Amino acid sequence: MRNQSDSFATRAIHHGYDPMDNEGSLTPPLHLTSTFAFETAEAGGEMFGGERAGHIYSRISNPTCDLLERRIAVLEGAEAGLALASGMGAITSTIWTLVAPGDEVILDKTLYGCTFSFMQHGLAKFGVTVTHVDLTNPKNLRDAISAKTKVVYFETPANPNMRLVDIRAISDIAHEGDAYVVVDNTYATPYLTRPIELGADLALHSATKYLGGHGDVIAGLLVGSSELIQQIRLYGMKDMTGAVMAPFNAMLVLRGLKTLELRMDRHCSSAQTIAEMLEAAPGVVKVWYPGLASFEQYDLAQRQMSQSGGMIAFELEGGLEAGRAMMNRLQLITRAVSLGDAETLIQHPASMTHSTYTPEERAVHGISEGLVRLSVGLEGVDDILADLRQALPQSSMIKAA
Repeated sequence: MRNQSDSFATRAIHHGYDPMDNEGSLTPPLHLTSTFAFETAEAGGEMFGGERAGHIYSRISNPTCDLLERRIAVLEGAEAGLALASGMGAITSTIWTLVAPGDEVILDKTLYGCTFSFMQHGLAKFGVTVTHVDLTNPKNLRDAISAKTKVVYFETPANPNMRLVDIRAISDIAHEGDAYVVVDNTYATPYLTRPIELGADLALHSATKYLGGHGDVIAGLLVGSSELIQQIRLYGMKDMTGAVMAPFNAMLVLRGLKTLELRMDRHCSSAQTIAEMLEAAPGVVKVWYPGLASFEQYDLAQRQMSQSGGMIAFELEGGLEAGRAMMNRLQLITRAVSLGDAETLIQHPASMTHSTYTPEERAVHGISEGLVRLSVGLEGVDDILADLRQALPQSSMIKAA
């Protein structure tokens, strides 16, 4: 077991695993089994009763998934982790565990489209009040929270418009009312932001994105206190959703974590350069990126994030049609949803990832019809810049130096 004072990269590569415990295998074994044998009937009974540690059935726990859970927990500064089948599996397993009919969930105004759909169009059917609040101003939470509020949920940065939420300020207010704070940390990753250390109760990820990093796996991760994680494991995941991560997928995410620091440094550096280029283009109406001094929440970004991330949102003159035309002229950058891959990806949220909102809902929740979302990949930054420059409208060419 490595020392927890080791650097981020060292923990991401070594934590929780000793090759000498596994016949010298440098790479952790892949445990492809559905069930586990018990040494005695008594031992099996003790495991089922929670009196003895051990694996029973891979819908509950598995050694490969267990290593991933311990590794993401130490990277997030949390007590425990839980591996799930997808980011949405992490969200739904968590919420089904924490709320009951008559409770309230307070959400930020901007959420990933499928999260919005689950909360607004799904959860609300079961007697749970779903309230959207602009959490960029903590005072709004203080005004809205009540004795019914059980969960305060938000993303930071938010998908797709890059809004930030002050995790510490929101957590302090929520805890005054005994509400849980759940943060989607997918955009930032634990390398840039650690919500648990800032006061949140739970942090979750679509590990499909930066944590996996290669666009070849669907996975979700959740971290928090040992008590909360155990509740979600045995109820939300095991019984309510069955959203269990496959051991092979856990192996792929473990592989991704080994290069997370290196990849995030490149994503962030390239994104900063690209955001500055886009901001200088006359035909670009607005660029949303936490590393720009013009970003409305720049001071919070500097305080809460160690770097500014690999995601950029922007809008062109001419709105949706101009954005579509620009996207169709791209030659290197790939038109695709998802994010955090080695490839640079671009998409139009209003017609793609956030199409579950009505146009009226998008307007209320700060997602303009012409917004374009760019996930900056690992290609040479000059190549990405060149592709954007040739694709931008002629009126949007870069100003002369």
